Amino acid sequence: MNPWHDVRVLRAITRALLVLVGLAVLVTAASWTMRREAFLLRAVRVEAAPGHTLRQTSESLLRRTIGQRVRGNFFTVELDAARSVVETIPWVRSALVRRVWPNRLVVSIEEHRALGLWEDGRLVNTYGELFSANLDEAEEDGALPQFAGPKGSETAVVRRYAELRELVAPLGVVPVGVSLSSRHAWAAQLDDGTRLVIGREQGVALAERVSRWVAAYPAVKERLNRRAEVVDLRYPNGFALRSLSQLVDVAPPSTGASTHPASNRTVE
Repeated sequence: MNPWHDVRVLRAITRALLVLVGLAVLVTAASWTMRREAFLLRAVRVEAAPGHTLRQTSESLLRRTIGQRVRGNFFTVELDAARSVVETIPWVRSALVRRVWPNRLVVSIEEHRALGLWEDGRLVNTYGELFSANLDEAEEDGALPQFAGPKGSETAVVRRYAELRELVAPLGVVPVGVSLSSRHAWAAQLDDGTRLVIGREQGVALAERVSRWVAAYPAVKERLNRRAEVVDLRYPNGFALRSLSQLVDVAPPSTGASTHPASNRTVE
């Protein structure tokens, strides 16, 4: 039987053709609609990510950067590409970009929070990540502590800084510098001018060495009637104070040992 004489076949073919024509019309209409001027991106709203505040991000710079480097309209803009553009702006640590009907973008930003200044001139944030930004803006609330260490040690240095802040707080001082040498030896500078030579993480734990000095130092300082310029904490059962050309070994009070002069020596 000739299929062209079969009414059911003809009806099926007709329905298929109508569907194809309808799809073509929809695609054409969608394409025309997406190109309409009403859907061109007209505004960018900047907001802080949940749980954060914005202090340093320049909204005018952000809008100008998006206008110059982000292409497309409400339908065609690539949000991941827009996010990458936003994250190149100073002080922006991470961003989330979303569409708002019919022609707006909303950018949620988490800013870097500068914690210290790395030895190469870059800033270190509270996550131990390096970033570049204006130092004057970073130090609006005061000078930042100085950090140094081998490549990849930034997170460890930030953790050590936080630990030292807590440990030396009973003395009413704060660290203004923390460094890790290529041999993995730690040192710190306090805001009263005292330098702590802490050494490597072996034998007695670093936190225990610092705590031992913090507990004994007020009495030692009163007895010596001067502030130590350098405190060497690399001893297993005591610490050494250096003021000018004198080095003094001090054992923890619990040992009952007395304070006595010692020769200059290096202890790793």
